[in-house]
Amino acid sequence: MAHKKKAFTLIELLVVIAIIGILSTLAVVSLQNARKSARDAKRIADVKQMQTALELYFNDWQEYPVDVISGEQIASGTDHVYMVTVPTAPTPADSATCSTVNDYDYYQFGSGESYYLQFCLGNSVGTLSAGIQCAFPGGIIATTTSCF
Repeated sequence: MAHKKKAFTLIELLVVIAIIGILSTLAVVSLQNARKSARDAKRIADVKQMQTALELYFNDWQEYPVDVISGEQIASGTDHVYMVTVPTAPTPADSATCSTVNDYDYYQFGSGESYYLQFCLGNSVGTLSAGIQCAFPGGIIATTTSCF
């Protein structure tokens, strides 16, 4: 009697390798989408934190600060710090629309009575669509070009 060795054929191995390749490609694509969503969620959270700090500043001084610069503080003197470090927008921008405005741009107007805070989302988040967004004392609105 001849003994047959039990082994995988070349075709079976190629099929398994192809399946593993397809699954790993799907995993990489899903990871990229999750990263984009996380960057947009961070943008929204950053803006809401800045809005809170700006409202606290307004409650104390009855005006909004003249400048809000990424990486610096929202403060009035050394004993009134409302935000220790203003966040910077996460990179990359995630869309062609946001490539030129991937910053948090602040503008105070009306002698300190109000402000705009412009930022850009790469994808839709909740009720906010992708693209340029404007935060102001009343909330966040979408715009097609710019807040200013």
